[in-house]
Amino acid sequence: MAISISVVLLLLILAVIFLRNGGLKVSHALVCALLGFFLAGTSIAPTISSGLTATADIVGTLRP
Repeated sequence: MAISISVVLLLLILAVIFLRNGGLKVSHALVCALLGFFLAGTSIAPTISSGLTATADIVGTLRP
């Protein structure tokens, strides 16, 4: 749960930065959000979730 909240928060911060800098238009952000909602309802959602979890586990074990 903590990982998914962190990812959502990170993506939200990046979207706000891109919107403020003019690199992302509001219409593009809406399309990306809709894509995320539709992907969450497909059969590939568990694969994406497990891939993100595995990536977070790998990054969590790295030491600087």
